[in-house]
Amino acid sequence: MTTLDDLARRARDLVRDGRRALLGIAGGPGAGKTTLAQTLVRLLGQDPPFGLPPLEWVTHVPMDGFHLADVELDRLGRRDRKGAPDTFDAAGYAALLRRLREDEDDVVYAPAFERDLEQPIAGSIPVPRAARLVITEGNYLLLDRGDWTRVRAALHEVWYCELASDERVRRLVARHERFGKDRDAAVAWVLGTDQRNADLIATTRSRADLVVPDAVMRSIGGRFRAGM
Repeated sequence: MTTLDDLARRARDLVRDGRRALLGIAGGPGAGKTTLAQTLVRLLGQDPPFGLPPLEWVTHVPMDGFHLADVELDRLGRRDRKGAPDTFDAAGYAALLRRLREDEDDVVYAPAFERDLEQPIAGSIPVPRAARLVITEGNYLLLDRGDWTRVRAALHEVWYCELASDERVRRLVARHERFGKDRDAAVAWVLGTDQRNADLIATTRSRADLVVPDAVMRSIGGRFRAGM
């Protein structure tokens, strides 16, 4: 059985030669990708390898910063499918990952996604030269179509988060309610747009280097909520 400590060791081993490594975490909406990424950053940040500065050596760069803005989704007629593969700037995300992997700049700025606004915010996440491990997470890291293929090519490893459908749906509904949707609207979005995306993402599972099982994802979620 994979444990959180096993995952931390595997992530740490990616930078054993001192070169910058990019670890991707994929999975369906609500599967716990962000929680796993943030948990690994917390766990690893205090224990840097070969004399690297604490905290700075590992960082989190989410894919969600590459959501297209609502004004562009409106122009394209895709706002009712926000979260689908063609509602992201996949080429821009791939270009950022390539730049991070090349490791030539003193600092690289990445965009974040502000959930209160439901909009991407440019230049929000600094990735310093000291960052040897970059953890990125998102739905479509393993998608084998269009510009998404360039995303997978830039990553050293990709893990897939597996969480039972009922729990994933419960978490998603709660998230949508927390950020402003009423109950009926939240359920409709989760069982409609989110579920179509989840079905597509599930087809990419076999391309992952590691599948993090349901039991581990649930334990990580509990540990994160408890403040580790």
